[in-house]
Amino acid sequence: MLDPKCFRQELEVTASILQKRGFKLDVTLIKDLEEKRRVLQVEVQNLQNERNQRSKEVGIAKSKGEDISSVIASMHGVGAKLEAKQAELDELLDKLHDIYSRVPNLPHDAVPKGLTEEDNLEVRHFGKPKKFDFTPKDHATLGIALGMMDFENAAKITGARFVVLTDKLAKLQRILTKFMLDVHTKEHGYKEIYVPHLVNATSLFSTGQLPKFSADQFNIEGDFNYSLIPTSEVPVTNLARDEIIPEEKLPIKYVAYTPCYRSEAGTYGKDMQGMIRQHQFEKVELVRFEKPENSYQAHEELTSHAEKILQKLELPYRVMALCAGDMGFSAAKCYDLEVWLPSQDKYREISSCSNFESFQARRMQARYRDTKTGKTELIHTLNGSGLAVGRTLVAIMENYQDQNGYIHLPEVLWDYMDGEKVIK
Repeated sequence: MLDPKCFRQELEVTASILQKRGFKLDVTLIKDLEEKRRVLQVEVQNLQNERNQRSKEVGIAKSKGEDISSVIASMHGVGAKLEAKQAELDELLDKLHDIYSRVPNLPHDAVPKGLTEEDNLEVRHFGKPKKFDFTPKDHATLGIALGMMDFENAAKITGARFVVLTDKLAKLQRILTKFMLDVHTKEHGYKEIYVPHLVNATSLFSTGQLPKFSADQFNIEGDFNYSLIPTSEVPVTNLARDEIIPEEKLPIKYVAYTPCYRSEAGTYGKDMQGMIRQHQFEKVELVRFEKPENSYQAHEELTSHAEKILQKLELPYRVMALCAGDMGFSAAKCYDLEVWLPSQDKYREISSCSNFESFQARRMQARYRDTKTGKTELIHTLNGSGLAVGRTLVAIMENYQDQNGYIHLPEVLWDYMDGEKVIK
């Protein structure tokens, strides 16, 4: 969430900045509610003071042996008024909290202007798309022809947007996970962590999935009010919830592999074929907790760590700085890594690397203690996919295919695949 002063002291400026994201803040409503809040808080405070004064008067009267019935009656009347006003204030605060929890983060000054993906800016690119002397097939066609990718049985087992991988493609998916974890732990200094795949509503609120994106969640019915994780960002980031981290422990760098589950609400008909947009997929996620003054340097570093996987796999990609209107709800700045897919003749997202500044930390009260001042400050949280495993498999299949429909594996994976160099 945003700092309350954005709504109480800098409302017009905040509304203007949010317009860059295409978000319209209801300034008139907020002004009205905030004025009511201020009036109610004064009334509650005055009634609390009056009740305390009446309580003192009772004590004095008792010590003098005087009749206290009239003072007691007066105190009860003040108490009743206080209870009513406090309930009114609590209801108003809940309403304001709900409004503010649906307001996205403020974009950083360096974020490009614009509202759609057409306004995103290319920062750099790596490699050149391969020129085939035949028409390249898409990954689904290749996988089905190899007999190692099965969408029909997946649909029979569950439904649309699931897949069954077998034999060497199943192995490739597994070893890609190990390869990514090895690079990030051994070369980039992240600590591997295993986390729950089910989370509660508080965790989803803390990272910004709730309340705005409730339709995207898969929820568990029955005795448990849990949801399947849409990304390991949720459980890993929530490790800092309600914590005060000693300054000397920062930065904290985690890497986690998990399956992810998304309903993909509102995307029906988009990427329905193949493995690009599924309800169940795997990711290796990078999560960092940083001091505020270091978070933007950390953002560049985290992005480069995700890029390193694509570089080692020799997959052509580009880095896009997302415009204000195309960023995720909680992000202050975001880079997308887009890998080249020959069958589509275009780049497709394979990772998003975001700096959330204190937006998530404020929602979950994740803080650190400054060793010099002794004061607590909100941490900055960051994350990025390093990478989406299924989309990496797709990119390898399409970029390394030959005319026979065989998949030639990147050299860096040969040992992981027990010396196998070609899937056929």
